[in-house]
Amino acid sequence: MAFFGAYAVLGPNGMFAYGDYKRQLALRGKHYAVLDHRREVLKNRVALLNPDHANPDMVDEMVRKELNVAHPDEVIVPLGN
Repeated sequence: MAFFGAYAVLGPNGMFAYGDYKRQLALRGKHYAVLDHRREVLKNRVALLNPDHANPDMVDEMVRKELNVAHPDEVIVPLGN
């Protein structure tokens, strides 16, 4: 009986592991928030590239980025991904 009681407190799923579970949950919550933000950014970019009504600025940016085409007097400022 003492073994099972000690295991319930000190074991990998015991009461002392609860703090580690909370820390992991908080860490995963932050990670999921970052992924949700990235998903929203990508969803916005996809909407701007919709073939029915594409945003001309976004199309121009994507073409220049993919083809590496720019005029000699242009300055390209990457804004991030």
